[in-house]
Amino acid sequence: MSILNEQQKQRAIEVMQEYLAAPSKAEVKPSTETSKRSYPLDEERAKVIDEQLRPLLNNYMEGGVQLSEFKSTIDGINKRNSYWGFKGIKGQMFFNLIAKVATDSDECDQELKTAIKVPENETIASSRIKTFASYVKRIGQEWVEAGNDKRGCPKVSSVPFFLSYFWQIQDRGIWPVYYTNSVRIMDDFNLWTETGELGADYIAFKQIHEELATLFTKAGGQPFNLYTVEHVFWYKGGTQFKENQTGKKPDIKDPGIVIIEPQVSDQVKRLPESFVPPIISVLPRIARNDENLIEAAKHSGTTLEKAFEKFVDSAFTILGYQTKPLGQGKGRVPDGIAVARDENYAIIWDAKIRASSYSMGTDDRTIREYIYSQSRDLKRRQHLQNIYYLIISSKYADDFDDSIRAIKMETDVNEVVLVEVEAIVEMVDAKLRNPLEVPLGSDGFQQLFAVSGLLTAEHVRELFI
Repeated sequence: MSILNEQQKQRAIEVMQEYLAAPSKAEVKPSTETSKRSYPLDEERAKVIDEQLRPLLNNYMEGGVQLSEFKSTIDGINKRNSYWGFKGIKGQMFFNLIAKVATDSDECDQELKTAIKVPENETIASSRIKTFASYVKRIGQEWVEAGNDKRGCPKVSSVPFFLSYFWQIQDRGIWPVYYTNSVRIMDDFNLWTETGELGADYIAFKQIHEELATLFTKAGGQPFNLYTVEHVFWYKGGTQFKENQTGKKPDIKDPGIVIIEPQVSDQVKRLPESFVPPIISVLPRIARNDENLIEAAKHSGTTLEKAFEKFVDSAFTILGYQTKPLGQGKGRVPDGIAVARDENYAIIWDAKIRASSYSMGTDDRTIREYIYSQSRDLKRRQHLQNIYYLIISSKYADDFDDSIRAIKMETDVNEVVLVEVEAIVEMVDAKLRNPLEVPLGSDGFQQLFAVSGLLTAEHVRELFI
């Protein structure tokens, strides 16, 4: 029996046709890289499963590997082979939290082995998700009752992704991974919406994947399986902001361009899909010093530089930070500060408009001077444990390692992060879609700032995969 009606099928086919029409370099996969349409990604995933993951999993299930070793080895494999997004908050971070809060390690070991064993059928799969979710909820409650912070509890909503990852290792032709991105695209295109019943939701997710594989194979004239249906979702998820003001698709030769979405009008063909408000979706155009927006800023009584700072500050406010804009006309200061008081950290940030790319060397001395005073105040007077310095711009020159090293040595900041502005847009989108599931702390946004260097939209997608 078909789950999708005729209108939903046609919409899904349109998305699939966009994917097939796009050049191979535009495909987005669940990692920080891109893949060609010959599917080397699928071949590599299958190789890692057969040679590393499945033997390890079997060894653990048979008692040859202890839980702690299994957890750390899984982590290492996924860091070396970023094909599933297991490094994110619903994968390895969830695994770490389970092991941390479980007071009975033997019970944890047994519950895990029972849950990750590949189900014989959909009924058993649904039951295992519900049973493991109950276990996760219970150990979280016990953790809080023992006087610990509830923010350290594993989130029950991570269970479908976590278990389906292990099920796919054992039978990749049957069990799709419950990616947040895929769920989001299904919802955006009105194919299906989660109900909150974790077991039933996963089965519906699986059945829609199977139906789409058959539908796409017939409509596309080439075979589709669970992996290639997943590719379609990842392609669409990676291009959701690429609309221009007329509603036409952008030049596909430049898949990195992010343009403000069209306004809703009487002639609009479809309702808006993006959760991102206009002042945030326009940030990439401002960061590139778009000539049309220079004139728009003048008509609005401001400059593009001031608008960029104001809108970036608004983004941090939407994300849930306590913000303090500093900016232009106030001497040698950063553009703003964003504080996560409960999580014990602060962000010092600068917004840089560049038509080409920003090079840190041009502002090094000035930056070090004002970061020194700001970071000293935040750490020593306000007693915040971690301070991060972020530069937000369109893109960056490659020669930033020496500048980052100098800032870290001469100031109190923990890390220096060069943020491509599309990453800010992606963070806001993630927050507005799931406000209660996207925290500011070490199990959420703070993860993105914990390593110096470049931060892209793909890094954000991978964290919330």
